[in-house]
Amino acid sequence: MRRTFLGMPTTAPPGVGHLRGEEPFPAAARQALGDAQLRRNLRHATTTIRAKSAAVISEVPNWEQLRAAGSAIKADAMARLPELLEQLEAAVTAAGGTVHWAADAVEANRIVTDLVRGAGAERVTKVKSMATQEIGLNEALEAAGIEPVETDLAELIVQLGHDRPSHILVPAIHRNRAEIREIFLREMPDVDPDLTDDPPALAAAARRHLRQTFLATRVAISGANFAVAETGTLAVVESEGNGRMCLTLPDTLITVMGIEKVIPTWDDLGVFLQLLPRASTGERMNPYTSMWTGVAPGDGPQRVHLVLLDNGRSAVLADQVGRQALHCIRCSACLNVCPVYERTGGHAYGSVYPGPIGAVLSPQLTGVADNPSLPYASSLCGACYDACPVKINIPELLVHLRAEAPHTKSEAAAMAAAAYTMDHPALYAAAQRAARLSRLAGPRGRGLPPPLNGWTASRDLPEPPPQTFRQWWADR
Repeated sequence: MRRTFLGMPTTAPPGVGHLRGEEPFPAAARQALGDAQLRRNLRHATTTIRAKSAAVISEVPNWEQLRAAGSAIKADAMARLPELLEQLEAAVTAAGGTVHWAADAVEANRIVTDLVRGAGAERVTKVKSMATQEIGLNEALEAAGIEPVETDLAELIVQLGHDRPSHILVPAIHRNRAEIREIFLREMPDVDPDLTDDPPALAAAARRHLRQTFLATRVAISGANFAVAETGTLAVVESEGNGRMCLTLPDTLITVMGIEKVIPTWDDLGVFLQLLPRASTGERMNPYTSMWTGVAPGDGPQRVHLVLLDNGRSAVLADQVGRQALHCIRCSACLNVCPVYERTGGHAYGSVYPGPIGAVLSPQLTGVADNPSLPYASSLCGACYDACPVKINIPELLVHLRAEAPHTKSEAAAMAAAAYTMDHPALYAAAQRAARLSRLAGPRGRGLPPPLNGWTASRDLPEPPPQTFRQWWADR
């Protein structure tokens, strides 16, 4: 069971999970654009994060060298992924942990649910984890009669609000503090009815709400930001300390980790601990960095499990261009600079991974044909590439995936005709002459007739130049 999926490409959708929406991005985005409050919340939050991040990045004279190092480490890890995962399994096992291999979301949910049941628990505390959101673990636990309690403040807001995350780093970015106050008053038992929307007051209310849960819950579930193959060490970085509570107090700790999170050596970790906080939260270092290696007798959890999750990642790895999406360290820098995300928010993407990285990662995990609209959720401005701390060329990936997405017969015929014309100089010159004649029709800006009007629904038809390059060249 444990290694049958490793490195074996598959085009099958990966079980269940939160990787695709109920409607395509254009329809969901159109609805989001009509929410003025959402747009104000997003603009304020992303502008603030961008400014903080830019300030601390400017302090690092070798930032570009760090980016290059992070990119090289990730490329090396993906090239040797099967080898590194087996090395990680051996190191975790030698340190007293247990490793489980999950081919898809269904298998991962079953493994975790069985482990929680085996520990005799009816409730678990959770550290913020994209992998567990991806596979829909909370829903699987609830279906099994187990209560999951999110302990990250933003995740708690989302959970209490019966909502969905809309940002990788700040899941409740679409909520302002007045909305959060209303959620707390409505959903938190014994909350002070005079609670204000002052951020320290809201944080204190959440702290009181969670304190007894931390002390009374014996099983915790986490993700992992990084796993060191050399030592079997898992690492979680966070800003609040709730993760530290989950990682030290329970008897049983279950970590669900995408297989791409492995890095080769302990020294490699130092590169990412410099890149991640500056690119994500605009901090020089994470306030809480927790690392654990298996079981330490008498100290911390005495039953430690690691669930290695594929869920479509082997198929991504098989794509020589697409595999760079697996380099992602979940910093959310690309979301914070993306003009499309800033206007539509994360819910429009329909996936737990929104923004530019979600537009390339989610379709690959599900299969592009099963999630074809996301590669078009971009203006291709390139801001995401400039911001990415590990230099993922997201615009290149978007174009690559657009070529793999299914196209209508009319679009395919139009592209074939264009390619044929451009491959024959005489035809291409005739088309240029025809375009020049179209200038006689008057000012542009009007749409094309059906079936080409879909292209001009969101853009003006370019004005043909008065002279082609060939004519210009001949004149000179």
